[in-house]
Amino acid sequence: MSLRERLDKFQKIALLSYKTPIEKLDGVSKYLGREVYIKRDDLTPVAFGGNKLRKLEFLAADALRQGADSLVTLGAIQSNHVRQSAAVAAKLSLDFYALLENPINTKNKNYLTNGNRLLLNLFNAHVEETAQITDPQAQAQEFADRLIKKGKKPYIIPIGGSNALGALGYVQALLEIAEQIKNANLNFAYILTASGSGGTHAGLAAGAAHVLKNIELIGISVSRKAAEQRAKVALLLKEIDNLLGIKTNVDINVWDEYFLPRYGEPNKKCLEAVKLFAELDGVLLDPVYTGKAAAGLIDGVKIGRFEKKGAILFVHTGGAPALFAYHKL
Repeated sequence: MSLRERLDKFQKIALLSYKTPIEKLDGVSKYLGREVYIKRDDLTPVAFGGNKLRKLEFLAADALRQGADSLVTLGAIQSNHVRQSAAVAAKLSLDFYALLENPINTKNKNYLTNGNRLLLNLFNAHVEETAQITDPQAQAQEFADRLIKKGKKPYIIPIGGSNALGALGYVQALLEIAEQIKNANLNFAYILTASGSGGTHAGLAAGAAHVLKNIELIGISVSRKAAEQRAKVALLLKEIDNLLGIKTNVDINVWDEYFLPRYGEPNKKCLEAVKLFAELDGVLLDPVYTGKAAAGLIDGVKIGRFEKKGAILFVHTGGAPALFAYHKL
């Protein structure tokens, strides 16, 4: 049975009505002296786009199958995942509840009220704040239990939509990429993505190991050291294998030089990368995920870290609304 046939056995909601394009970054390519392309998952069609929509196709379908009347999730105040989950809930006429933390411990009004947080108000999200998310599963369950006592039927979506079911969205995305590569006769040596909650990275890894074996996948960590991030992705990869009935043998490649000082706080190279992509190709990155991943791409080319010949494909996972929350930090 093919990977696509295995994926087709899982129920999903068609939230994406088209394949997101792969485009050449002419300006960045010229600047770096290396061909760089971009997979535009910032152009998915709900709530300013982003990668979480692919995961939510599977997760929201499961919520409806279980008879849920509301979605519950958690994340940072400027979480792209929470914003997209709220929009999907609105689209499906479900109530939406979010538990939010302030990971950079700022009192800046712009961060606390603008960007993704502003959009949550428009989607009529019910928001609670917590000092810190230390045990996501337990905290989400406690939140859901309180809603159950009020007569609600909540469905919990994990941080980033990153469980095995959600990660199937990026196994499917990898098959989409493989088809686009074949149809356009492209030659990539590397695929590069931001690696945070791990679902996007694990899904791409599962797909690539089976249909794009000659392309090296690199995850740029946005929140933790490489060993910890590799373990996180490896666990998800094992769960994907169990779900699909496959066996994936692959090295999990993580670069961790670009996430400091911490998750959600941009560094100099990140901000330079955001500016460079905007100036040279008119592409908007964000200061939490894609900016740090792009910093790894730029630095990696400059120091000769991409040793194999061939173009680089950068997976743009979205996040541009956060720019409006960070510009005065």
